[in-house]
Amino acid sequence: MIEFKKISVIGLGYIGLPTAAMFASRKVEVVGVDVNQRAVDMINRGKVHIVEPDLDLVVRAVVTQGYLRATTVCEPAEAFLIAVPTPFTGDNHDPDLSYIEAAARLVAPVLEPGNLVILESTSPVGATEALAGWLAGARPDLSFPQTAGDASDIRVAHCPERVLPGKVMQELITNDRVIGGMTAACSAAAARLYRTFVTGECVIASGPRVAEMAKLTENSFRDVNIAFANELSLICDALGMDVWELIRLANRHPRVSILQPGPGVGGHCIAVDPWFIVSSAPDQTRLIRTAREVNDSKPEWVIEKVRAAIGAHLMENPGKTAADVTLAIYGLAFKPDIDDLRESPALEIAQALVAAHAGPVLVAEPNIESLPPGLGTARLVAHEEIRADVHAMLVDHKPFKSSPPPAGQIVDARGVWG
Repeated sequence: MIEFKKISVIGLGYIGLPTAAMFASRKVEVVGVDVNQRAVDMINRGKVHIVEPDLDLVVRAVVTQGYLRATTVCEPAEAFLIAVPTPFTGDNHDPDLSYIEAAARLVAPVLEPGNLVILESTSPVGATEALAGWLAGARPDLSFPQTAGDASDIRVAHCPERVLPGKVMQELITNDRVIGGMTAACSAAAARLYRTFVTGECVIASGPRVAEMAKLTENSFRDVNIAFANELSLICDALGMDVWELIRLANRHPRVSILQPGPGVGGHCIAVDPWFIVSSAPDQTRLIRTAREVNDSKPEWVIEKVRAAIGAHLMENPGKTAADVTLAIYGLAFKPDIDDLRESPALEIAQALVAAHAGPVLVAEPNIESLPPGLGTARLVAHEEIRADVHAMLVDHKPFKSSPPPAGQIVDARGVWG
């Protein structure tokens, strides 16, 4: 039985770095690998390049103690965890596995008999088998589970992350893990590794495809429920009702728990994962596809509401032109109280508004230090300093929720000032 004395984590982003830090906190030697030299340098100084509560404290401690270091070069280890992006490509939303393939090419040269390779990236069905195929193609001198079964030199498994941004450090420990090994021996090795720090149950799936589908199903379930809330907001707007009041009243039923609407759905998981299911079974995914389309269309609805608010302000002030109207945008992240802008509907809305609006645009996003590309001449400001004519609330960060409604036209996509 292989003892895991050294672990390599490929990809030091929002999942890879916390996972690396968690193993290192249990006094296991961890080598993190990333192509981002800036991130590598920061981690080796005991600093972090992402915002996640308590992560900076743990990274500083384990780097100082010598249990975690980062590099751009893959090294031999007993276990390799791959946590790289899995975006989709083009208008057809086809899965892009190029990052996983690149990670396989990086890991393959240093593999040794007895090693364990785990794909943590949220992946379309069949990605783990593809990973095993890429590894086998690069290392014909080793045997892999797709041909050698339990007797293989290398173990391969899928174990998707299942954590909530903002609570990653707690949920990595307490959440159950779904493990789908390519063989029973692969599953057992992966479960043994995660029990290093996981107090939740390590649940063994019948294979990697089921484990892959489980994660996609979890996020698709959320997406469908959010789409219901977002569609209600469109209906209420058309019928002249307050959607927040409607949902509050409906949720008084003991078996009803409607989510809150918003400007869309973002992040690398909920906005992406349902498309992986659709691509795998296009003829059987009518509901999942429709939910995605509802949520993907919500940003344009918000944009039209902001344009209408600008028009209303001009009607109230006939001497003004659009160039005289100051627009304030509150929030760019894909969810409250984080700095993650991936697939963010708020960022999409902000970019469209900045491109179309002739007047000044102020952006309040307390979790970033500079504006991302695509926001032109917009200025990043503290929300307390904003003086504007039209206000677009897109992300309900805590500092915004504790502030009173501002003067002027308001478009509140999160019910903060409603």
